[in-house]
Amino acid sequence: MQKITPFLWFDHQAVEAANFYTSVFKNSKITEISYYTEGAPLPPGTVMSVSFELDGTKFMALNGGPFAPFTEAISFFISATGQEEIDYLWEKLICDGGSPGRCGWLKDKYGISWQVVPGNMKDLFEGGAGKAGRVMRAMMKMDKLVISELQAAAATSDQSMESDH
Repeated sequence: MQKITPFLWFDHQAVEAANFYTSVFKNSKITEISYYTEGAPLPPGTVMSVSFELDGTKFMALNGGPFAPFTEAISFFISATGQEEIDYLWEKLICDGGSPGRCGWLKDKYGISWQVVPGNMKDLFEGGAGKAGRVMRAMMKMDKLVISELQAAAATSDQSMESDH
């Protein structure tokens, strides 16, 4: 059983967002929808919350009104299996009003921040300060991360970098 579940506060788009996210991620589904009843802050029969799973991770979404917009202070980190998955997730999550950010970050159409990174990102940074610095400089120039460019930066020797300047 998952002990901690991300809980997302939407104005009124909880079902729409859950449907969107479950269409993007494999092995995903909506598991429950609950509705406001008499005496609640929204009209009876209005969707209150949606429980859903994204590739095995449980989430909850609440239609709570416009009082708590999303910020970059919280994001979802996706460890992608390769460039094809990075491209797919980037395209799907940024569509219809999302926006790119630097270093693999993006904001989807609901304002939720995501980090789409290669699963081997840690390996790219290991091997000393010179290698880590080269990878970091390459990454800082990118919105969507391109694994081949990060690998090229990791493989470049510090001496060849110095001769380029």
